[in-house]
Amino acid sequence: MTETLPPPAHLRAVPDTTDTEEATTTAPVAVDNPKLPEPGVATEKRKPVLAGWLTNRRDFLSTARHTAANAGYASLYHGVRAPVYAARLAVMSPRGACRFVVATNRWMWDREAAPLRDHAVRNEDVEEYMRLSRLRAGRVRLRGLVTLVAAVFGLAFALWLYVLAPGYLYAFAAGGVLLLGLGGGEKDAPVIGPAVLKTEVQKLTGSIVLRGLDSIGNAKVSAAIKKGGDMNGLRFTSEITRDGPGYRADLDLPYGVTPEDIMEARKPLASGLRRKVGCVWPSPDPAEHEGRLVLWVGDKPMNETTKPAWPLAKAGQVDLFKPVVFGNDQRMRDVAVTLMFASVVVGSIPRMGKTFLMRLFLLIAALDPRSELHAFDFKGTGDFGALEPVCHRYRAGEEDEDIEYVVHALRELKDELRRRAKVIKGLPRSRCPESKVTPELANDKTLGLHPIVAGFDECQVPFEHEEYGKEIEAICTDLVKRGPALGIVALFGTQRPDAKSLPTGISANAVLRFCLKVMGQPANDMVLGTSMYKAGYRATMFSRSERGICWMAGEGDDPRIVASAFVDAVAAEQIAARARQMREEYGNVTGHAIGQGPEKSTGADILTDVLDVMPADEKAVWCERIAARLTTLRPEAYEGWKGENVTTALKPWGIKPGQVWGQTDAGEAKNRRGIDRADITAAITRRDADRAAA
Repeated sequence: MTETLPPPAHLRAVPDTTDTEEATTTAPVAVDNPKLPEPGVATEKRKPVLAGWLTNRRDFLSTARHTAANAGYASLYHGVRAPVYAARLAVMSPRGACRFVVATNRWMWDREAAPLRDHAVRNEDVEEYMRLSRLRAGRVRLRGLVTLVAAVFGLAFALWLYVLAPGYLYAFAAGGVLLLGLGGGEKDAPVIGPAVLKTEVQKLTGSIVLRGLDSIGNAKVSAAIKKGGDMNGLRFTSEITRDGPGYRADLDLPYGVTPEDIMEARKPLASGLRRKVGCVWPSPDPAEHEGRLVLWVGDKPMNETTKPAWPLAKAGQVDLFKPVVFGNDQRMRDVAVTLMFASVVVGSIPRMGKTFLMRLFLLIAALDPRSELHAFDFKGTGDFGALEPVCHRYRAGEEDEDIEYVVHALRELKDELRRRAKVIKGLPRSRCPESKVTPELANDKTLGLHPIVAGFDECQVPFEHEEYGKEIEAICTDLVKRGPALGIVALFGTQRPDAKSLPTGISANAVLRFCLKVMGQPANDMVLGTSMYKAGYRATMFSRSERGICWMAGEGDDPRIVASAFVDAVAAEQIAARARQMREEYGNVTGHAIGQGPEKSTGADILTDVLDVMPADEKAVWCERIAARLTTLRPEAYEGWKGENVTTALKPWGIKPGQVWGQTDAGEAKNRRGIDRADITAAITRRDADRAAA
């Protein structure tokens, strides 16, 4: 006896207990209302009038270049071999002449109708035989006359050419020999072969796509393919089209299957499609529902496809507040990134192009003449060396003196961060409505709110330093959290993306993330974000040969695959030279670019120290005397300081020197630049209030 399972609780009717004490279960209530109106929403998708490669300039040029290149190569290939072809045809011309004579003789004597006449004789069909004989006689007379006229006129024409233009006779004779050679050739051994061999890659068809999907081992997909697809939701939504250097297929997956399920099985899918894994790129379609798959299959792997030239390689200027092209997707379309208002994390295993990508971002920043660059290469190989002429701060190395240099530079950035916050806070709402740096504010040199871009390659080195690691981590975390709104962009690159090498305060707050090849889920999610691996965005799928290819998250709604533009050291130097010229014209060549390093400090509180060396009975003190007193107070922090060092150190706090009347050690009365004690106390009060508010 078969047991009937009860329907789900939400489909069962409510029992009627008015007449009986014990409820009895009634039949399930129908849930499909036949009078339920349609939603009235329909989507229409018009097919393009012209093919996509005709309407897209880049695709048209790519197709035209490909066709012209093949035609040019074929012309050169066959042109070089023309004498060989002629010799081979000449050798085969006697056989061709014999075939011509035999064919002509067969045609003239109507040999093709001989089987019909033989058939009439065997059947003793006199009437049919006589009819065929009369037809043959007429054909032979006509064809014989044509052959005779052709032979006479041909011989006469040859004699005429021999007398009047023997050169033409030789040309006609050579042509005749070549034609007879073609007639003497064998079908399975042509004299002239193809110059461009066709690739073994098949054109993408629906059956091939289904074969590939069936091979990934997904039970729902395989079942839908076996049952015909449509009843289970699997169907192509449009024709397979040519899209850039490859093919695009759009299809709805079976119910309950998502594009991420297909992305996880990229290698089996490539095997089923008989393509290299670098050619196969399944992805979701953000404009449609969660079951729509866009399958793009390239002619060649992404790393073997010729990339378009980087638009900024030879000319151009950058506005960091606007998107800038830095690479291409699988279809060789431009991909842009906006560096402002974001912090950046780049992670990968060694030798996958991480440093090249970091340098590319710094080159983009360098081409904005307003920007201030801080480039720190803790690998110590000088990969950022091309940027030295445009860097405000630059260091390559991991020795203690290199780390100390970076600490001093970061302390400057920390003070600059505080200064910018005060400037933004003091601006009227009409000029700064969103309490962040805008292009207009960055253009105003008097405010000092120009973009600052700081890059840290192999950032795990300073973070793990025994003496300064904690301080560096604290400052960098502050730059990541508060810097973007204040015009400061921080870039962090590491080949060991873990919690120790890339602190969570940085990885959790970085907006832009670029993950080249990594070896496991923890590293993948540390760079791209939590659960990205589970969602199908896996940088583990990249092969060792796919250098410079990464997942980009943070620019747009969904992560996407990008191949960064390749800019080697020589090209980087040329771009940096162009950027230096722009900066000289703009008036923004500072710091390391003109031989100046960061002010050395021990992290001491400059305001407190200055107040300590200015007794309460002194209303104002000369800057040079303050410098001398600071040297006595803290030699390790202020050794070598002069009056201008005091002015520079107090400038971020809004303190400007003025004329102060005083006496020299020799008793001379003079007017020199000095600092009012009241300004110092006011700055300390403001600072403490800001810290308390934070």
